[in-house]
Amino acid sequence: MNTPRTTSRTPVQLAALVTGVVFLLVGVLGFVPGITTNFDQLQFASHESDAMLLGVFQVSILHNIVHLLFGVAGVVLARTWSGARNFLIGGGVVYLLLWIYGMLVGHDTPANFVPVNDADNWLHLFLGVAMVALGVLLTRRRPSAIR
Repeated sequence: MNTPRTTSRTPVQLAALVTGVVFLLVGVLGFVPGITTNFDQLQFASHESDAMLLGVFQVSILHNIVHLLFGVAGVVLARTWSGARNFLIGGGVVYLLLWIYGMLVGHDTPANFVPVNDADNWLHLFLGVAMVALGVLLTRRRPSAIR
């Protein structure tokens, strides 16, 4: 007779899982015409990609792939407490660095290959701060062993 196994997630694991799923969703939506406006102008990687997720956030094929890969990483790393913590803090730092990069690079230059616009930059700042905060605040105490 099989007994059902219950898997309990810690708050940091749940936060990493939800964050990963949101990134997966955003990555997929970046490839959906209508949700991504100017879809016919979607380019692989260039500041000239005029495709806009929700009509606001500049995206490219590379940008969408990065969201998908980041989402997969979040879902996979959410399996463990330390993986979830590392995803949130490390990923948050990556987004803070991307915010700085976006603030420094000209939007109409080849260096803006991801591409990012002002809306992306402010979203990256918010994501970076929120992810680092979640990773730190939800792991102030290591959970006791789960039976």
